Amino acid sequence: MNDGSPVYLIAFIGALVVMLGIGVWVARRTSSGEDFLLAGRKLGTPLLMGTTLATLVGTGSSLGAVGFAYENGWAGALYGIGGAAGVIGLIWLFSDVRRHGFMTFAEELSFYFGANRLIKGVVSIIMLLASVGWLGAHIMGGALYLSYLTGMEPTLAKIVVALGFGLYTVIGGYLAVVVTDALQGTILFVGFTVLAAVAFVQAGGFSGIEQGASAEATSMLGIEGLGVLPAISLALVIAVGVLATPSYRQRIYSAADVGTVRRSFGLAALLFAVFAVLPAVAGLAAHAIEPGLENPDTAFPMLATTVFPVWLGAFLLIAGLSATMSSGDSDAVAGVTILLRDVVQLVTGRLPQAEHMVRYSRIALVCVLALALAGALIADTIIEYITMMISTVLTGLLVASLLGKFWRRSTWQGGLAAMIGGSATSLAVQNIAAWTEFWGNPVIPSLVVALAAGVLVSLVTPRSTVTREEALRLLAEERAALDVGTHLRAADTAGADAADGGAETEPPGPRT
Repeated sequence: MNDGSPVYLIAFIGALVVMLGIGVWVARRTSSGEDFLLAGRKLGTPLLMGTTLATLVGTGSSLGAVGFAYENGWAGALYGIGGAAGVIGLIWLFSDVRRHGFMTFAEELSFYFGANRLIKGVVSIIMLLASVGWLGAHIMGGALYLSYLTGMEPTLAKIVVALGFGLYTVIGGYLAVVVTDALQGTILFVGFTVLAAVAFVQAGGFSGIEQGASAEATSMLGIEGLGVLPAISLALVIAVGVLATPSYRQRIYSAADVGTVRRSFGLAALLFAVFAVLPAVAGLAAHAIEPGLENPDTAFPMLATTVFPVWLGAFLLIAGLSATMSSGDSDAVAGVTILLRDVVQLVTGRLPQAEHMVRYSRIALVCVLALALAGALIADTIIEYITMMISTVLTGLLVASLLGKFWRRSTWQGGLAAMIGGSATSLAVQNIAAWTEFWGNPVIPSLVVALAAGVLVSLVTPRSTVTREEALRLLAEERAALDVGTHLRAADTAGADAADGGAETEPPGPRT
């Protein structure tokens, strides 16, 4: 147990009380399913940028990337490079989908293929699994923080963290998520910068870092140690995760308009690109200060308790734990939206009653959190967990979305083939040691096979006869039944531009 564990535990409880207070305050503004799941679709630039940055600087950066840098040196910067590239890709490729009023990625993807029900059903299952997977990674990270700081038994720590995710999210919904994200993400961003700077000095600067690490680790981006292809694969798999993870799409759908998405994501990408070097500095400094850590993911909390006094280390570590939790709550709400909007319809053939959406959402949140908690032990390290999950679940999905949006000849059969080909290739690479060693992770072969499968199958199957205007109308009618996303009614989509959605149809309103 850490000597400062009582201080850390008190600080953790205090942070939970603050977040619960935010949840209660926000709950007073939540009267409909659209309020609970999408913050009323009125998020402005400060909150949208803050919540996006909080997720980028959450579990992966504070624990995963520092632990990776502890073992692999400057390669820890690849996480930030990949994340920033992914956000820029979202701006360039998908920010305009906000104008269509979608609720979920499954709904968006089905639009590209003529509002195809099979595509929507398959993608909803994949997206629900992806949301649960991301949430499991955040529970792992938060539990590692809590266990390291307080000496709490790891299983109990996971339960406590999952409850921390759940309480304020169940009470306040998505607006509580983005407010706590923005607050805790800002604290962590500033604190992480201070931590990396102080650790760098204490490790003896560049000379101390180089003495404590191998030549391969201190090479440019650690490429001499990782290899060129594995290094590219790591940055690429993180970018793919941003491009196809449900929680980032949820942020697009909940923004006030397309311009807000682009401004917010652009600022988040710029800040995160600047931030990218800090996990590498922190990891290298941690290796120089304490070279014998059994678990590299403890490098970040070790630094905070070593280079700072207890009270300041408590501030930083609780901010890190809170940001980890705030990253996870976004995935929890995304998973619930998918469950209620898509999976329930797939299983029962109908949508939940609109007047009960808030109650159903809270029940579904409990179920999603329980699933994530049950699967939180899937891997030894957080980066391993994340990269395995992304390459298996998301690569084919990203290819299908790109084909559907930008290639009119693509068909729903081709979209399914891309998803199946990407997942099958990823599983094959992961189970053949020589292939894993060569590629680093399966993302590159998975993307290539998914693309080939999607194109070939599309060319040999008939084009869809449903126009994009018709697809928008069909999907808007479904949302009207839910009373979620109903600012964009079926009739409003009739004049929408089939290629990129045309002008905004949603009436202006106050931004959150």
